[in-house]
Amino acid sequence: MDVKEEGTRKKYVVINVENIKDSQELHKLLKSELEFPHFYGMSWDAFWDAITGLVQLPEVTIIKGYKILKKDLPQDAEILVNTLERYNNLFSLFRTKLILD
Repeated sequence: MDVKEEGTRKKYVVINVENIKDSQELHKLLKSELEFPHFYGMSWDAFWDAITGLVQLPEVTIIKGYKILKKDLPQDAEILVNTLERYNNLFSLFRTKLILD
């Protein structure tokens, strides 16, 4: 995990998805890197609930290895990006710049 903090909101978080092989593993990684609470439900509905009410996303979210994730888990990769884009559209004051590396 690579995190830089500035004030109470993290400046950026790098989430390395290069070695993710299934959806459960991806949710475990997201929970860890974005500091979701222990009761995180490990689903896309729970992901939405977490980013909209339980944690503050960093100013920049870098998804390292996104091309690999998109190849190995195309549906999860698409949901992840679409959910973060939806968040940015609805919560423009707290948007996270999404970098797919």
